[in-house]
Amino acid sequence: MMTRLLSRALLALGLALSMAATAEVTDQKWQSMQRDFFPGKTLQQSDLVKITAPRRAESGAQVPFAFSVDQPGEGQYVKSVSVIVDANPVPLTAVFHFNPQSGKAEVATRIRLETDSLVHVVAETSDGKWYVNAAPVRASGGCGGTLDSDEKEARQSAGKMRLALDNEAAEGDLRYAKLQIKHPMFTGLQRDLVSQGFRPAFYISKIDVRYNGEPVLQADTYIGISEDPNIRLPFIAKHDGTLTVTIQDNEDNEFTQSLAVKL
Repeated sequence: MMTRLLSRALLALGLALSMAATAEVTDQKWQSMQRDFFPGKTLQQSDLVKITAPRRAESGAQVPFAFSVDQPGEGQYVKSVSVIVDANPVPLTAVFHFNPQSGKAEVATRIRLETDSLVHVVAETSDGKWYVNAAPVRASGGCGGTLDSDEKEARQSAGKMRLALDNEAAEGDLRYAKLQIKHPMFTGLQRDLVSQGFRPAFYISKIDVRYNGEPVLQADTYIGISEDPNIRLPFIAKHDGTLTVTIQDNEDNEFTQSLAVKL
């Protein structure tokens, strides 16, 4: 009798914990965030916004994440896309700015999750409309924790970049670039393993991508982007030219990398 009661109690506890975890991913934080980040705007739930993310990530510090937004209509384009992790200490992860030379509103990267959360993607179009979609992701510990890496060494190597083309993905004039950036992306919430003090926030805040001097993609990024950012992005290339990436961090350090593009 006691065994059956204990089994039922454990089962009830397991169900309660499971429901709590689900609630954590599907909570209502978004309602207030929507008012704060997009005051006065009407956001329409839409499948135009497509999200690729794991249901459960192996590490909250390195969560693969991608979005793409379908063309809103003839003659229209996507102006900006905001990525918001509802449950993160700093929910706004990045805002990507596009234009017709972008070719497509699409980015693949890696983000941080401190705990299970909905990740919202909000797209603004050139005709003033706003679309939103969301995906639940289970992950933990991506923004805090301890660091045993050498801070001085991490700062010295910050800003190194590798830039390459993904030729297999080319479609007509549309090309894709793969950008790898060496940067610790300290969140300001991580403790040094030796001193146990918090390491100050140190992260990439601006990314500017241009082809032959014309803007292709600009991004405002925050601590929700993972360490050593890895970004895949599209651009239009009708002629041979030079793809140039300039990044800036929150301490006003600036770095540039260029790539010759031969069609």
